[in-house]
Amino acid sequence: MLRFSAFAGAAFVIAPSAADAARSVFRHGVASGDPLPDRVMLWTRVTPTSDAVPGSGRGPSVTVGYEVAEDAVFKRVVRRGSATTGPAHDHTVKVDATGLRAGRTYFYRFTFDGHRSPVGRTKTAPTGSVSQLRFGVVSCSNYQAGHFAAYQHLAERGDLDAVVHLGDYLYEYGPGEYGAFRAHQPAREVTTLAEYRMRHGQYKTDPQLQQLHAAYPWIITWDDHETANDAWSGGAENHTEGAEGTWVSRRAAALRAYHEWMPIRFGAGDTIYRRLRFGSLASLSMLDLRSYRAKQGTPGSLTGPDQMAFLRESLLDSDVQWKLVGNPVMFSPLLVPPLPLAVGTALASLTGQSPDGVVLNNDQWDGYSADRRALISLLADNGVRDTVFLTGDIHTSWAFEVPVDAGTYPLSRTVATELVVPSVTSDNIDDLTRTPPRTSSVAVETALMGLNRHLKWAELDSHGYAVLDVRPAEVRMSWYFLADRQRADSPAALAKSVVVPAGTQSIR
Repeated sequence: MLRFSAFAGAAFVIAPSAADAARSVFRHGVASGDPLPDRVMLWTRVTPTSDAVPGSGRGPSVTVGYEVAEDAVFKRVVRRGSATTGPAHDHTVKVDATGLRAGRTYFYRFTFDGHRSPVGRTKTAPTGSVSQLRFGVVSCSNYQAGHFAAYQHLAERGDLDAVVHLGDYLYEYGPGEYGAFRAHQPAREVTTLAEYRMRHGQYKTDPQLQQLHAAYPWIITWDDHETANDAWSGGAENHTEGAEGTWVSRRAAALRAYHEWMPIRFGAGDTIYRRLRFGSLASLSMLDLRSYRAKQGTPGSLTGPDQMAFLRESLLDSDVQWKLVGNPVMFSPLLVPPLPLAVGTALASLTGQSPDGVVLNNDQWDGYSADRRALISLLADNGVRDTVFLTGDIHTSWAFEVPVDAGTYPLSRTVATELVVPSVTSDNIDDLTRTPPRTSSVAVETALMGLNRHLKWAELDSHGYAVLDVRPAEVRMSWYFLADRQRADSPAALAKSVVVPAGTQSIR
């Protein structure tokens, strides 16, 4: 049957035989990412021979062409070029397409052996005065737990500047270990380079994931499952030294596969913490909170010194209004109960517990409270305004005000806000407890908001995505929840919107 694609009102038809051949060659779709004012990363993978499947190490080295155009039918091509790939790169292609104009929509495609890839749409970052930005925000997309309907809903909107993915883009587990709706390949926990490449390849055959990658540029960071659960700088909860090789070799394998398969621009020393700027309206600092952290439950830093210096510089940037922070794990205190600092510090000297209160999850910033207190002091002491943490990881939805002293809030002033997005598919409270949605979780939400008065809203059951609107007067986050994560055609509905008025550091 004929296949139709449409971008910005321009439709084009791909003949069946050509479409089938192109799908066999470009079976993993196309993607773009890390938009700057004059460039954007473009990505695809080519399958030049039938045996050149992800992780196989087989197939020839080949040259792949690319085109960037101002229109979807490529009558106004502005960039052409080629790139060489082969087994050493798992036949992935990454191109930093330069020489583009700021704040413009472009279309791109790849060619190989007479075949054309699907067409992708991307957009460069704006410069100067910007009146509005709109981002899709997602996290925690476990292939085994459901379909990626959230991705399709975002793709079909057609009105985003970019998609922000806050980590856990894929999961390392074997079949049935963390969801059994559809099975992971390879059929085991991934630990080697070949296996991580195979897992990336499986995820990028998902049609809804391909649709969202082709629709907008993505701005991505990783959390733990791109390597192993609860990863830290020297290991992970889900890594057995010896039986699964060394952590150094496993992490290097995961990093290399991620580098190959994701439309992301790495910095010196393979750093992925980075800052993107969208005119004078906003900057977006994407953090890496796995590579440099001390082991959970031990003294030490979450960010490491270099990344902390980078984040401090980002927050003190007076040339942009909104300081958005792409933050893989929860920043705000979530404690039972939060203690006034004077009381908590005294108690900590006796008990060894965090001076902020009893920590529910030391994998979050709660487990590294010295780093958090340093940043809160930075914001307070320098009068920094309009800082918003965008957070994933915990598969649920939250809205926080970030106070100087959670134990005395609301008497303590706030210095930032935090908006947490749900999982695309990964298990949340009702999934884990096997109870009907909006039953047992409601009492938990009420209790958490009672104990943590700076917590303004929580919803622990639903899957979906969020849309972030950024304007000079306010930031607005809107959460959309799916009816059923295991339906590819699941509807989604607006569940909640909150507004952060400029200059207030509060949720209204």
